[in-house]
Amino acid sequence: MDVQNRPFRSRTRTGLLRCGVVAGPLFSSVFLVEGAVRSDYHPLRHPISSLSLGPTGWTQRANFLLTGGLYVAGAVGLWQSRTQPGLDTRAGPILLGTVGIGLIGAGVFRCDPINGYPPGTTDMSARTPAGHLHDGFSLPVFLCLPAAAVIYAHAASRAGDPTWVIGSLTVAVTQLAAFVAAGAGFSQEQPALVSSAGAFQRASVIAGFGWLSAWCIHALRIQRPV
Repeated sequence: MDVQNRPFRSRTRTGLLRCGVVAGPLFSSVFLVEGAVRSDYHPLRHPISSLSLGPTGWTQRANFLLTGGLYVAGAVGLWQSRTQPGLDTRAGPILLGTVGIGLIGAGVFRCDPINGYPPGTTDMSARTPAGHLHDGFSLPVFLCLPAAAVIYAHAASRAGDPTWVIGSLTVAVTQLAAFVAAGAGFSQEQPALVSSAGAFQRASVIAGFGWLSAWCIHALRIQRPV
């Protein structure tokens, strides 16, 4: 019976990993296009989450929800792939699943106005409970994702794959550094970074999500029947 179920399990695992592959490019494409066409919105200055505000904010909220669901699915696929060399970690899929749940929460709770968007608001508007929840759910994207990259770098090291070790660690450092720079700009603590805070945040997201798509492709390539 177990042998008969192997093809089904393999197809299921493949489908789940493919969800992890497409999630990042989908999310980035939506916020890049929406940010480019949104009136009075400046991608280099304003956070991605600000796209969830205003009459067309439903687009970015749906983007959060859909991408979060895809990442949860991808995390399940990586959990099922733990028997493969270089993927043998429990913490990695759990952290990535937390990223997916965080994105879903960020889609449920809207962010507060910041850096003068929407027009007519101040650089630092009064905080709301929904805004605090949005920020809390967003944190896993910038903390759990680089942590997962470090953990998978260790797994790749055990498997004797230096390319993924170096790549994963580089992405983890890049994402964290860009996140810190973006936070300093959004909080107004570093005036020189205010006008480029959005660019740093986008660099952080694209680096982390790009790595995760590449990692899921890597997982698909090394699959062996179990």
